[in-house]
Amino acid sequence: MKTRVLAGVAIAAAASIALSGCVQSANASNDADEPAGSTSLTVFISGDTNVQDLWDKSLIPAFEKMHPKISVHTSIDLHGEHDAQTQANLATAVKANKTVAYDLVDAGFVTTAGKAGLMAKIDDSAIPNLAHVPAATKQQGGDRAIPYRASSVLLAYDTKKVTDPPKTLDDLMAWIKANPGQFAYNSPSSGGSGGAFVMTVLAKYLSEHEQTTMQTTYDKSLESKWDKGFAALKDLGPSTYQKGVYPNGNDQVLQMLGSGQIQMAPVWSDQFITAQKAGTIGKDVAFTQISDPSFTGSASYLGIPKTEPKAKKQAAEELADFVLSSKGQQLVAQAVSGYPVIPLSSLPSSVAEQFSKADPTKLRLGFQSEFAADMNAAWDAKVPQ
Repeated sequence: MKTRVLAGVAIAAAASIALSGCVQSANASNDADEPAGSTSLTVFISGDTNVQDLWDKSLIPAFEKMHPKISVHTSIDLHGEHDAQTQANLATAVKANKTVAYDLVDAGFVTTAGKAGLMAKIDDSAIPNLAHVPAATKQQGGDRAIPYRASSVLLAYDTKKVTDPPKTLDDLMAWIKANPGQFAYNSPSSGGSGGAFVMTVLAKYLSEHEQTTMQTTYDKSLESKWDKGFAALKDLGPSTYQKGVYPNGNDQVLQMLGSGQIQMAPVWSDQFITAQKAGTIGKDVAFTQISDPSFTGSASYLGIPKTEPKAKKQAAEELADFVLSSKGQQLVAQAVSGYPVIPLSSLPSSVAEQFSKADPTKLRLGFQSEFAADMNAAWDAKVPQ
């Protein structure tokens, strides 16, 4: 079966970091060159340059202005290419009771590392603003992860052509069939917005227990429960863009929306809002969230390495507390269009209005990574014509 995927221009950036120096002896303090009474912190980032810019250009300057005795620097593993090695080195350090060369971690593996006991426990007494984060958001990450921004997949639509957008998944699927060629989603292996659409259709045919299992553990035998969902996706194919052409990646979907090639699509909240700010998506395109079930979303978390020395741990907690303050959350919203994880009522109206149509306190988790990888492969084999 030949897959019809809309070709795109891929721009690859290669980067590497030296991980050999990430573990250091507890006796060899990286505070050696600091002036008396001052503390230096390093934020380790596993992600893209936009996240590093968030720290370097927004969060750190504002924090240092308020805390002149604490200096903060960043170190990045671009696109998380070395996550497995980073986690292995962290595990080695914790087992040997040694420190590492960073003090706060901003990475997708924070929750996994936390549940493995590699991150320090966190609580409201050390990070007071954590008390303002919804309990459900904190529970998703566990007691060693600090939620600091969130995003979800939303349904974007052209308001000039769609006056009554779908409110549920059933409504959406009916709309797609009634408006052939006007809806698109990217192949799930090429981006999370398309992946969220596929997961949501599959979830429609799963029990609540089966959904929870697929979000938290791995039992390949449950994948037979996907058959009805994949059949529905295959049946939907002829009604999607050009009778079953699937864009290559989240960005291509946004480009198609922006150019008017389609009227509706699932999109990442942060990418959509950023695109509207940049003018690549017109103000006539709006977004909403569907229900029964909703599209998926999640928080991003910070972690403090378990072997962090006391003074640095306290400084890292101060930094995390600032990020969760009203000022810090405003900067996150402005720089990367991340959902605030504190109540919108505690933020200026301009920020609250930006996220008023999406509830960041209700994020439906996607499938666990092994299920997600299997889902992508199964979609490739079963859905495209």
